[in-house]
Amino acid sequence: MVFSGLFFLTIFLPVSLILYYAVKNRTYRNVILTIMSLVFYAWGEPVWILLLLFCSMFVYLFAIMIERSNRDNLSKTLLIVSIAILIAILGFFKYSGFIVDNISSLFSIENSYTDMALPLGLSFYTFTCISYLVDVYKKKAPAQRNYVNMLMYISLFFTVTSGPIQRYPDLLADINANRESWSKFNYGVHRFIIGLAKKAIIANTAGSLISSFMGNDYTKLSVQGAWIGILLFSLQIYFDFSGYSDMAIGLASMFGFSLKENFNYPYISRSATEFWRRWHISLGSFFRDYVYIPLGGNRKFKLRNLFIVWFLTGLWHGASWNFVIWGLYFFVFLLIEKTFLQKIFDKIPKIFSHIYFVLVMLIGWVFFYNTDLIQAIRYIGVMFNINAVSFSDPILTILFNNNVLFIIGAVICAMPLGKLLKQLFEKLENKISNGRTDIVNSVIIPLMNIALLAVSIIFLVGDTYTPFLYFNF
Repeated sequence: MVFSGLFFLTIFLPVSLILYYAVKNRTYRNVILTIMSLVFYAWGEPVWILLLLFCSMFVYLFAIMIERSNRDNLSKTLLIVSIAILIAILGFFKYSGFIVDNISSLFSIENSYTDMALPLGLSFYTFTCISYLVDVYKKKAPAQRNYVNMLMYISLFFTVTSGPIQRYPDLLADINANRESWSKFNYGVHRFIIGLAKKAIIANTAGSLISSFMGNDYTKLSVQGAWIGILLFSLQIYFDFSGYSDMAIGLASMFGFSLKENFNYPYISRSATEFWRRWHISLGSFFRDYVYIPLGGNRKFKLRNLFIVWFLTGLWHGASWNFVIWGLYFFVFLLIEKTFLQKIFDKIPKIFSHIYFVLVMLIGWVFFYNTDLIQAIRYIGVMFNINAVSFSDPILTILFNNNVLFIIGAVICAMPLGKLLKQLFEKLENKISNGRTDIVNSVIIPLMNIALLAVSIIFLVGDTYTPFLYFNF
């Protein structure tokens, strides 16, 4: 089940909201939300719900033991053991095939191992569990004594499959509080529709065009086609994942939870460093707080710490060397920027640093898209007219011309123009009405929501099953 599926939109979400708001008792509401979250998770892969239940019970018990321990050495040992077991579970399901393949290749051993199926959302809820254990150990939050609340925190259907990775201290106040309000619900609906439009209208359309530009046979690809193809992929992955995050934040708000932002217009960045402050913020902050700083941060072995973080960032995205290289690719550019490049950017017009970033970003997405490294290198070569069959392709030119308005519109939507327009309308409204009316929030935004919802559903009705890209990670 996906947020952009018609079954979710027309049955699951309405039923969940009706059942949730039909009762007033906080405990019952939490139980209903937990049950609906488990139903959501089990809908596509019912067998893996057992793993989710095991992990939730495991961290529930270990957190209590860590909190009750009066000895620092014992609590630290419990923390290390619990994290090691969680990482072992993640490693077994996600990386066992990758490890076996590499050992077989290294020692020329025949390999008949079959990859394990990756349980949905395992990478995300494993990190959620780890952050919870560490925060309890550091006394940033008390261990949860109510198992239903613990299970709800880990299995919330709006975050369990693809994040954002939520910190327990951030949600602690919402778990038992009277968190719901009409303003939160109204905002949640708006935010969900924005995310749905990103996914249904932009991401899915870009995804349907990519195959024409980024097939498997790059020997027939033109320079023009290579650049258009990777541009389309950059638009698809941004609107797909940021759309999911918007929907998750919107759904959470409908049920009274306040989730932190996961994207902040990353494509307006002027450096790789700035990009990673704006892209997948919850993952970046996780590695910063639970890996980089504990290793020593900027205080000691800074280069080693950065290398480990970016190696793990790449590896987290998938059991393939292309993801590792993608992570280390950004490590190199972050290092160059921190060493001297940022000083140059501070002295030159912003347009030049933005052009530099766009080139770095697009080339980086080539490694992300192609699991075959030889194919990735060949694709980059075509981008720079090395062994390209031609500079342009008449058929691809026609396809591009037919979709140029969509591409321009998608690029514009990746910028904070909507935010700026809203601020402009509000200033204009205040001048005209002197603050007596609220046309933007009472008229313009509701009408926009209705229009976007209608168009999104039209796109979804004729669409095939298109799961979110980050379901794979």
